[in-house]
Amino acid sequence: MNMYVSNLGFHVTDEDLKKLFAGYGEVSSAKVITDKISGKSRGFGFVEMPVEAAAQQAMQELEGIEVEGRTISVSVAKPRSEGSNRSFSGGSRESKW
Repeated sequence: MNMYVSNLGFHVTDEDLKKLFAGYGEVSSAKVITDKISGKSRGFGFVEMPVEAAAQQAMQELEGIEVEGRTISVSVAKPRSEGSNRSFSGGSRESKW
């Protein structure tokens, strides 16, 4: 299950995010999204856990907790829409013409 984590402190790293969720089960990946130019955190990230029950428990228990002085929000990540011109994966954009 893929989860979206928002309102992260700007010093939270990929490893910090992974450790936060690892207490609930295996974490396949944890990525804090950074600005391409400055390299600084954009304040949100994504976590993937292969066991849905563990991911559900993590979402319930981590929603609204304070991390680095900020109250985080955890929800199911929504797939990127087909018509979106934004790509967080770093992939190239193809022309629609």
